[in-house]
This record gives sequence, structure tokens and C-alpha cells, in this order.
Amino acid sequence: MTPPGGASSPRTGTAPSGSGTRFRPELQGLRALAVALVVVYHVWFDRVSGGVDVFFLITGFLIIGGLYRAGTRGGIDLVRTWRRQLSRLLPAITVVLAAGIPAGALLLPENRWIDTIRETVASLLFVQNWQLAHDAVDYAARGNAVSIAQHFWSLSIQGQFYLVAPLLVAGVVLAARRDGGDLHARLTGTLLVIGGASLAYSVYLTLVNQPLAYFHSLTRVWEFALGGLLALWISRIEHRPELTPGARAALGWFGVLALVSCGVLLQVERAFPGWAALWPTLAAAMVLVAGQSGHRLGVDRLLSGRLMKGLGDISFPLYLWHWPILILVLVSTDRDRLGLYSGAAVIAVSLVLAWLTHRYVEQPIQRLDVRHALRTGGALALVVVVGAAAWLGVAWARSSVEVEPGSATHPGAVALAPGFEYAGYAEEAPTAEVDLAPSLVEAGDDWSYRRGEWNCEEIDRPEVFRCVIPAPEPETAERQVAVVGDSHAQQYVASIMPVAEERNWEIIGFFRGACPMSTVAESEWAHPGCAEWNAEVAEQLVEERPDAVLTLATREVRPGLTEVTPQGFVESWQRLDAEGIAVVAVRDNPRPPFFVPDCISREGRGSELCGMPRDDVYHSLPPWAAIPDLPPSTTFIDTAPAICEADVCPAEIGNVMVYMDDNHLTATYAESMAPYFAEHFERELGW
Repeated sequence: MTPPGGASSPRTGTAPSGSGTRFRPELQGLRALAVALVVVYHVWFDRVSGGVDVFFLITGFLIIGGLYRAGTRGGIDLVRTWRRQLSRLLPAITVVLAAGIPAGALLLPENRWIDTIRETVASLLFVQNWQLAHDAVDYAARGNAVSIAQHFWSLSIQGQFYLVAPLLVAGVVLAARRDGGDLHARLTGTLLVIGGASLAYSVYLTLVNQPLAYFHSLTRVWEFALGGLLALWISRIEHRPELTPGARAALGWFGVLALVSCGVLLQVERAFPGWAALWPTLAAAMVLVAGQSGHRLGVDRLLSGRLMKGLGDISFPLYLWHWPILILVLVSTDRDRLGLYSGAAVIAVSLVLAWLTHRYVEQPIQRLDVRHALRTGGALALVVVVGAAAWLGVAWARSSVEVEPGSATHPGAVALAPGFEYAGYAEEAPTAEVDLAPSLVEAGDDWSYRRGEWNCEEIDRPEVFRCVIPAPEPETAERQVAVVGDSHAQQYVASIMPVAEERNWEIIGFFRGACPMSTVAESEWAHPGCAEWNAEVAEQLVEERPDAVLTLATREVRPGLTEVTPQGFVESWQRLDAEGIAVVAVRDNPRPPFFVPDCISREGRGSELCGMPRDDVYHSLPPWAAIPDLPPSTTFIDTAPAICEADVCPAEIGNVMVYMDDNHLTATYAESMAPYFAEHFERELGW
């Protein structure tokens, strides 16, 4: 989204060397169309439209075109350019971010606070896209709920472009002056090289890691470069004799229809950027090339109209406001998508806030000189920083729950053990007055790998990586247990860690997200090479010969009784059995069809709405019971009695939250299951 004014305005000066700088009312209409698509697709279709890519192209068109003209007039004042751009970006951005802080604190579940604070600060610093790119490749962060600041990723990329583009063009201007080269040709060649390299990288990264590619700055550079090339050549293209009024009208309408259909025909959120992003960017380029067609049926008549111009004027604040309003309404109403009338209400509120921001923030600040405008934006930025710090302080205060899992006040899974009321907890039985552990604020970060000192945080490595939790005296460790598989196997490290510390065991881990230990790739979401990864791990296990391997016994424990023990699991156990390596196979936990911390925050502690009927997720007999000829060295830990009561699988047990998201156990609860694991190793393996 390009902010209004100056080099970002559709009106520029005299056109030198075919750079195309006449007043372009259709550009403002194109802005309006792009933001309308973004808003409508977000609100009613929960899809990505390609409109953001249009904004990237327009930004490149305006900024590089303006810098080129400055270069032909004598030079580029870098500091003044940066000040001017920052003074136009900051006011609207900081107003929306500042408003999001009290709104988020009041309306968002507490488990979303930390992520929202982090993304708010990242947005203010124009690095939000890198925060989301990190989350996209961080398996532990993939389950993070969408925040009210997530849409600032595109503004962050634009802010980075505003920083780099003047340096790039100034460098080309300086080089052309030194050797007397043609600036137009030099800048064209530079943009072709940089844009081509970026497009190639975008295509590659989209194929191998699309979530990362979507937010990566370098995969988007070519869209700005394409806009810059269009700015340099559009005047020459426009004067081609082939572009008759009729041809311009047809080209303009074709571009508009292609742009509108992009989000319908393409899975933008899965295919972009890559080759697919050429669709909306080239469609927008067609509209700009068509320009003022001079034809009574030209699309420019629509795009230049009063309605589209007005919408274009508020396109920047409209983009900023619509997303947090949408997310807050969805969270408050516990919906995944809005209906016709509720969606229309969100859009109406967003339009009003956008107009107010444009009228009382953007326009007054535009009338100030650059220094005063920048100071105003800086003061608003300080408000955001102070507000975020205050919110973080409240979050920390709410998260200061230090407990020992299995203690009298927080027994966790121990509360489900037979004879619990006689186990010494009677006088301090769990009550609603006792704090929930982990707290709602810290639930999303309560991963097993954060228990103890070990180097297994990254579980998305394509290569086999061996991580270790050393025994208290690693040189004299009495046992070595290997934990192998995906994040659902990894979470049980917290269950055996207390046992290992007490009995001087060493734990080694081999983990890869969405890749349970099997002879095949079990999941459609499994990473490429999952089966090969498992085969390499099996070879390493045979070489190292741990005393036991702990892994999953089942998967897909969802409502509808979908739990299975895949044949690939059994085959992997058989291979280890042939090598004389014992296997401890653990029954997987149920996967609720909702984010449990969200539900507890919304419904309150102890609500039945946050649990699941036990007979809807677990059969009375586990699925391995029906498999003949199981390897004799494989033993099973049935975790169902440690996660579910007789009739229900609740969201909290013994004052401990069971789930950190919609499928993983909290490390606190997993640690409270340690007695179940200790008893199994002692009974079945004699340890």
C-alpha cells in the first residue's frame, strides 16, 4: 500500500526520457480496486486476492519513477527522501498499531497476547515479514493463531524497499555520471538483472518452502522492479501505434478481469509468490498501459470516477484497519468466517475508520513540512512502544505461575491415578482458586524442548540431527533412551525427563516435524524426504544401539474415532526388534478440533465446551491390540487413562492445562505424566 503524497502520488512532473509521468487518475482507481479485492476476499472468502502484489507493483512504479526523475534533474537527496517516505508511512501505521494495543488486551485471548505484542513491535520496525517468515519455518510457531498485526508483513516489505530503492537508484545515477552512460539504459539493465534474479529465487523458494517464500523480502523484489521498469518504459509503450482507443479499452478491461479473477482461480496463499504472482502484477501493468483510453467503453472511465478516486484516497488506512477489525470480530464471536451482514458491518466500520484516519491524521500531517511530520510520526511511534511495553508487563504478571507438576496444588495427570484421594493430596485438593499452569499467556510456548538443557529446538531440519539431554553424570549413564519421530513423540521427552534425571539416564533425540517414525511418509503434510530421513535414523539407531527407543504407537487421534497404528510403524518396530533394540510405543494424545487455550479464555475454566467425549476419540481397545505378531520387544504405554477421565477428555486436569494448542500437550502436563512412564519402564523393562 503506497501512502498518499509526493512520489507516491499519481501526479508527477514533466516526463524525461520516456519515463511516463503524466497525471494518471486510473492509477488511483487501480489502488481502489486492489484494496477492495483484499478486503472483500479477507472478510467473506478467507482467501488471498493478489491485491497486495498490485500494491507492490504500484509502489515500484511510483518510487523508482520518481527517483529516476530526481536523478535526471541533478541528484537524489537520500536523507530527505527517507524522511519524506517515513513521514508519510508512520502516522497511519502508528495510529492503527496504537489502537490495536488496548483492543487486543481487552478482546484477544490471553494466549495470543505475547505473539501480538511481538508482531506489533516488529510491524513498527518494518520487520514483520521476517517475524512471520521465522514462524513459517519454526515448527513450534506454525500453530500460532493469526494476529491483528499480521497484515503488516506487506508494509514491512514496502518499508524495506523505501530504504533500499533510493540507494540503488543513487548508485546507478552516480555510475552513469562517472562514465557518461545513459541513465535510462543503466537503470533498465539494473532492474532487469535484480528483478530476474528475484523472480528466479521466488520460483525456486516457492517450490521448496512456500510458507517462507510468501513472506521473504527477496522473493518480492521483482514485483517492485517490474513496476520500476514499467515507469521507465510506459511512455514509449503508450505511443505505439498499435494501441488504438479500442485496443486500450480491451487491454484495460482484460487487466481488470484478470485481476478480479486471480483470487478465484488461483490458490494464492499456497502458490504465491513464484510464477503465480505474475498474474496480478501483469494484470495491473495492463491497466496502467491502457491508461486513458479515450474510448467511451474504456475501463478508465470506471477507474477515474469519483467513487474509485475516493476509495483510492483512503486505500492505505483501509488496508491497515480492515484486518484487526476482522480478527477481533472473529475472535469475539468465535467464528471462522463472517456472513453477509456481519462482513458488511466489518467493512463499513473499516471504511469509517479509514476515512477518519485520512481526514484527521494523514491530511493534516501532509500539510506539515517533512521535519514536523516526522516528529509527529515519531511521537505516535513512542506511544506504540510504551503501550506495547505496558501490555507486555501485564502479560508477564499474568504468566508468573511457577509450579512443580505432580505437586499437591498442581497434580496434573496424577489426579487421574486410581486412589488419588488417598495419595496425600486430600487436604490440598485442586480448586478453581489455584492458578492454572501453564498460564494462558504462556501456554503457547510451553514446549517440551524448553525443559532442561538440550539442543533440540529446531525439528524441521532436513538432515538427521542428534540432540542430547545428558545424564547428571553422562560418563556413567546407566541407560540411554532414544526418542524418535515428530513433535508428538518429542512432547513425551518431558514425561521421561524427570525419570531420566532420577535414574541417571541419557536421552538422545531424532526429530522431524510431521514425520513420525515409520518406514513410509505417513502424512500428506510430511516433508519431502520423510521416508529417507526415517531410514537414515534407523541406521543410526542400529549403529548406536540405545537401550530403548521411545516413539509413537498411534496417530490421528481425532473426533470420529480415526486413531490408527499404521503398518509402517509396525515395520519400523520389527526392524529394531531384529537388532535386539527394545521399543516403547506411546499412544498418541487426542487432537481437539479447536485451540484449547482460546476456548478456556473464552468459556472459562472447567467448561465442558473445551473438552471432548472420550468415546469420540478413543476406542475401548487401542488399535495395536488388533495387530497380530507384534514384535516381542515392543511394549506399549496407553496414555488414554492419563489424559482422559472415564467419559471426557478435559482441557485441564489437576489444575494443569492439558493442551497448548489444538493438538500438542503442554510440557507441564506431559511432565506430570512422568509416574506413568516410570512405572512402565520399571514393570516392562526392569529399569
